[in-house]
Parts: sequence; structure tokens; C-alpha cells
Amino acid sequence: IIIIIIIIIIIIIIIIILQRTESPGPPPWLRPLDGGEKGWPKRFPFCGGAFQSPIDFHSDVLQYDSTLSPIELQGYNVSSGEQFVLTNNGHSVKMSLLPSMLIRSLPSQYTAAQLHFHWGNRNKQEGSEHTVGGKHFAAELHIVHYNSDRYPDLQAAMDKSDGLAVLAVLLEIGSFNPSYDKIFHHIQNVKYKDQETFIPGFNVQALLPDQLDEYFRYEGSLTTPPCFPSVLWTVFRKPVQVSEEQLLALETALFCTQPDDPSPLEMVNNFRKIQEFDERLVSVSFRQGKQNIIEYNTFLPKTTAVFATLPS
Repeated sequence: IIIIIIIIIIIIIIIIILQRTESPGPPPWLRPLDGGEKGWPKRFPFCGGAFQSPIDFHSDVLQYDSTLSPIELQGYNVSSGEQFVLTNNGHSVKMSLLPSMLIRSLPSQYTAAQLHFHWGNRNKQEGSEHTVGGKHFAAELHIVHYNSDRYPDLQAAMDKSDGLAVLAVLLEIGSFNPSYDKIFHHIQNVKYKDQETFIPGFNVQALLPDQLDEYFRYEGSLTTPPCFPSVLWTVFRKPVQVSEEQLLALETALFCTQPDDPSPLEMVNNFRKIQEFDERLVSVSFRQGKQNIIEYNTFLPKTTAVFATLPS
């Protein structure tokens, strides 16, 4: 009898361990008890290093660069016969992209891998990662590409200094956006971590601003651990509007945890705080307002730089 009881206890312990393994909840770096964002550098040293993102775009760091050309995209208008996979990965909602989607206007060819969102919560709809003049926008879209001239896939490129290029779109509350609804319409199908659903192909370029020639450009990092400083950022100047109802779909429908987790955790405020800019400069492709001509000396011959001034 004692042996039978011991066997039963062992079986119960094994079942409990397996259940915990299958329902791990959110990543450790998202859990408040693990220190949240403040605890990142202890586990992921790059998160406390240089060239970190996101940053604030303010006039002191903006340098006009006349060589920046409009962003040229290829293969972004995807046939409805193709399918994207939308996934709840526990810290955002991610949509896989096709390898035929490319950025053509950079020194290397960058192939699209996925897009995802960052947002706040229903009470404070200020969830963009990048800010402009200290102002947060409602949310932010990131379209992630990897350097396919040098690396076979996203994973191989992720920790390389020239590995990634991200197109970022600032989202503000306004009118209903039918292009974004092609994604948001399916969010209820991925409420919980690891759930997936299929989305028919559509014109992904319609998620971007009409003007692809006005943007901020700088070298930075992933905004989630392990925070590799491997990203060439292109943040479009013009925000794109989505309706408040559409934004609420992000802010209220998603969970970081799996369906059977006894302690469900809402997926809100999944944006990183603004990082120090380490005396770098942000190149901008546009001139705005009054121009400040500043001469500065480097180890190169004297250079004249034009700094764009943000509107007040």
C-alpha cells in the first residue's frame, strides 16, 4: 500500500511539473516580480549598453541629410491567395511576412520577416516606443527586415551590427483605417499566448504613411531583450490614423498568458521607455521650419550640418 501511495504521489508531482512547463506565462523579463524592464540589463547585458532604442526625436539631435532617398519597397502588395500567420507570442501580436517583400533603397537588400505592434492601455493610450519632442503617440507598428545579402534568415542576422532594418509607423487616434483592420479583425482569434490564425494577403504598404520620403533614420537596437544593437531604424515622420475602437482591440483583447493559466496577465503597456542617446545624431530626410546652420569640427575636414527644427 505504501508503495502504491508513493507511486501516486510521484505521478501527481510529474503532472504538476508538466502543467507548469506547458503554461509558462509571459517571458520572465515581462513579469513584475522579475524586475520588469529595470531588470533587463542583469540578464541581458546589451540592454544596459550603447545604441539602445527607442529614443526621443528632438531638435538637438536631428541632422538633415540630403542623401536620404524615399523608401523603395518591393513585393508589399500581397495577393489574397497568399496567407500571413498572425501569432500571439506572449509580448505582442506578430504577423509573419513573405520573403518576396523587400526594401530596395538601402545599401544592402533587406527582406521582410515579420511585423508587430506596441501599445499602452485603455486608460492611457500613449503606447508608442519612439517619441517626437517628448510626445508619445497611441501605438507603434514595426516591420522587421533582415540583411538578406549577408545572412540566411532573421535569427542569423539578429545580433549582427548590420543585421536588421526596421520600418516604424507612429499610430494616432483618428478615423477608421480599413488596412489596419485586415489585421485587427483577427485579433480575437489570438487572445492567448501561442495561438495562431491565418490572414489573407493584402497590400502591406497601405499600413505605411503616403509619404515614404519623410523619416527619421538612426542606428539603434531591438526594443526587447536581448536588445542587440543591430537595427537600422527608419521611423516615418507622418503618423497614421486608426480609430479608437481599433486601438481598443489591441489594448483589451490580448493576454500574455495561455488560456489555462490560473493568473491571466493582460497584454498592455508593451513599450520600452525612452533610452539615452549617447551623443549620437539622427539623420532626417526632410527640412522643417527654421533651419539652424551649425558648423562643427571632427577628424574630417570642417563640415556644415543642417539641423531640422521640430514645430512647437
